[in-house]
Amino acid sequence: MFNRIGDIPAHPLLIHAAVVFIPLLIIGAIVYALLPQVRGRIGWAVVALAVIGPISALFAKLSGQALRQHLIDEHFSGTIITRIDQHMSYGNMTLWFTIALGVATLGVVGYLWRVVPAGGSESIVARAVGVVVTVALGAVTGYYVFRTGDTGAHIVWSGI
Repeated sequence: MFNRIGDIPAHPLLIHAAVVFIPLLIIGAIVYALLPQVRGRIGWAVVALAVIGPISALFAKLSGQALRQHLIDEHFSGTIITRIDQHMSYGNMTLWFTIALGVATLGVVGYLWRVVPAGGSESIVARAVGVVVTVALGAVTGYYVFRTGDTGAHIVWSGI
């Protein structure tokens, strides 16, 4: 399933979902955590992104593994496989941090949807923890998205 789409390797096609949805998750989660006045307008989008972002990262990872195996089956070796392994290492970290950001985002949204409408007030401590965790996970996830994309682009455009 993750090897080819038509006659094209699936990885270059599926990574575009990750390239779009993960940064949108990062931005949406941070805005949701920091700006209470916009939560009502972006809550459902943030929840959707908290699910779609990790799924897109997983599909990128699985299709990348399939592409790597295809290259090995076609007798590619040496520098190209070493560079792909480095790219995959960043991709694995991207997946894990995207999952963590998605879970944290769902936790923040769930907490606020349950506590505040029920007549409770948002705890300053809970808000601070939500903001710090969300911003930190967003920053680290963004770093790994960049490093994954950068190493992948260098593989493609290096002429190896």
